Amino acid sequence: MASLPISTKDHDTQELLSILGETHTKPLWAQMTRLNPPLPDPKTIPHVWKYDEIRPNLIRAGELITEKQAERRVLMLVNPARDAPFTTDTLYAGLQLVMPNETAPAHRHTAFAMRFIIEGTGGFTAVHGRRIKMQRGDVILTPTWNWHDHGKDGSGPMIWLDGLDLPNFVHFPVHFVEHFAQPRYPAEDIDTSNSPIVFPWATMRATLDAEDKDWVSKPYLKADGSEVSKILGGSAARLAPGKSSPAVRETSSAVVHVIEGSGHSQIGDKVITWKKGDTFCIPAWFRYQHFADQGEDVYLYRFDDKPMLKSLGFYRADGVDLESLVSE
Repeated sequence: MASLPISTKDHDTQELLSILGETHTKPLWAQMTRLNPPLPDPKTIPHVWKYDEIRPNLIRAGELITEKQAERRVLMLVNPARDAPFTTDTLYAGLQLVMPNETAPAHRHTAFAMRFIIEGTGGFTAVHGRRIKMQRGDVILTPTWNWHDHGKDGSGPMIWLDGLDLPNFVHFPVHFVEHFAQPRYPAEDIDTSNSPIVFPWATMRATLDAEDKDWVSKPYLKADGSEVSKILGGSAARLAPGKSSPAVRETSSAVVHVIEGSGHSQIGDKVITWKKGDTFCIPAWFRYQHFADQGEDVYLYRFDDKPMLKSLGFYRADGVDLESLVSE
């Protein structure tokens, strides 16, 4: 059989594509590169949120928006390349505020939360019957489906960094939220030095300072050595003055908060400068490296999606033996 003239083939191809649309099908061959890229293709970009720029607006919100109006008075850290809830493509971060004598009412949800306490005294969170005193630098977990509320005694604001897995629920529509009948869920004070959902900063800092290295990073882990959740993980790091961390490129994305010190990070081809209180994000597969200014140690807090990626078999770091990634 003689082949059809090229012009006839083109016409028939266009006719086929038109018919495919009517049957709600599309040709993979036309989108093969987009759906099967040679490298990871995150939609978010590196960005830094400056604490001294955001804090005044958060305090102003505390004056204008009551806790009853807000339920949670939070300024979401929204990636410039995407809308909320995306801080990275898989991570959500926000700065939450509770003012004196307020209660952020009790609720529970499917999402898992990690909270890093930035500033304030007299604040507390109650997690499924355990009332926890908030102290600067502490990391407090809110496991999935745990009732929790937040409150504040004394004067001045209480501010912390929320980290949640909310972007995942854009893809998996399985997120439930339930509100408790009363503003506070019944709770008792606990010993925060001996709780599976509290990681005191004093303990973590002592661990970091115990090692005589320019760069030290330690994960937050449960007592049995496992990750704090199946989806989110966290770590803290110390970087000596004038030194740099190793360069890393990985499929995991991260949100990093500057606990102490100042410096900059090279993330892909972008240089981000930061100081105490700032928060920045590292999207997946962007090569990154941190550099500390002279004068004082830098301490960083980080949460990421590494546990989820590892459990799914999606985690990969630049430089790994590719044959080790072959699944049997």
